[in-house]
Order: sequence, then structure tokens, then C-alpha cells
Amino acid sequence: MVQSVGAAFGKSLFVLGGARSGKSRHAQETAEALATAEQLKLVYVATAQAFDGEMTDRIARHRADRDDRWETIEAPLALPDALLAADAVDTVLLVDCLTLWVSNLLLDDAPVAARTDALLDAIGRLEGRIIVVSNEVGLGIVPDNALARRFRDAAGFLHQRIAAEVDSVDMVMAGLVQRWKGPPRP
Repeated sequence: MVQSVGAAFGKSLFVLGGARSGKSRHAQETAEALATAEQLKLVYVATAQAFDGEMTDRIARHRADRDDRWETIEAPLALPDALLAADAVDTVLLVDCLTLWVSNLLLDDAPVAARTDALLDAIGRLEGRIIVVSNEVGLGIVPDNALARRFRDAAGFLHQRIAAEVDSVDMVMAGLVQRWKGPPRP
């Protein structure tokens, strides 16, 4: 018997990777396969804010990659609330991405640790499925300024906590997916 997509990662999947590694594509394809196999609604929870032309273009490319099955919710700061509001047993939520969310919190002088607690609480309370995407930023050099170091540290601590909470973790590098936690990929 072939293992279903949902059974292949449980209720929650965390997808990590570097910039342009293929992590968003992997997360989206996984969500779409799960939605098709189990007749689920697709909800994309976007954390990006278009502060410049490059980010505006990146957001437009991500939108163009999604078809009309997707509902999009923008949650640059209130991510836990957005997840709980969109949650349903017949839904798969795709959050893209946590590092943008952390950046938004830092730029807003929001309490990152408290918001991280709220996010983990929300994920633990979800009835539907969730796939969370984030950039692995701790593999490079130590940043040269205090804000960048705060960001790197906040993202790293958040990633550790998310990885401990979810059922499965996939790492994507150069378009190749490696399962780090959870049942084997189908």
C-alpha cells in the first residue's frame, strides 16, 4: 500500500533551506499533492512585505506560481492569529516564510520571544495540516552588525523550537530534499 502524502509527514511539516534552494516549491508541491489526495482547501499565509521593487517582484512571482485553488492571507506580523483564524480540519495551511516574519517583528520592535511562544501555541492548537517554510540563516559567517546578529539568533532559536514541535522536518538544498525528522518521504 502506498503511503499518502499526509501520512508521509503527519500533521505538520517544517521546510528549511537557503535562498533559492527550492524550499518554497517543495512546500507548495507537497501542499497541493496533499490537498488533491485528501480533498483539502489550500491557504497560503504570506509574511512578506513589499518594502522595495525587488520584494514586490518576488511576491508577484510567488503569487503567479499558485493557481486559483489557493486562498491567500497576508500576515506580516499577526501570524499566530492568522493561522488560528484560517484553521479548519479540511485545510492545509502553507506559511511562507518565518524568516520574513522574524524580520518584520524586529523592524516593528515587537517582542520576538513572546510572539514565538504565541506561534508555537497556535501551531499546537491547529486542527488542520500546516507546512511552514523558513530560510536557514545560521550556516554562514557571523553578521557584522547588531541587528543582523539579533535576526540570525532569533531565527535560529525559532527554528529549533519549530523543529521540536512539528511532526516532520525537510531540508532543501540545490532542489534536493532530505527528510531530517519524521516518517520517510514517499
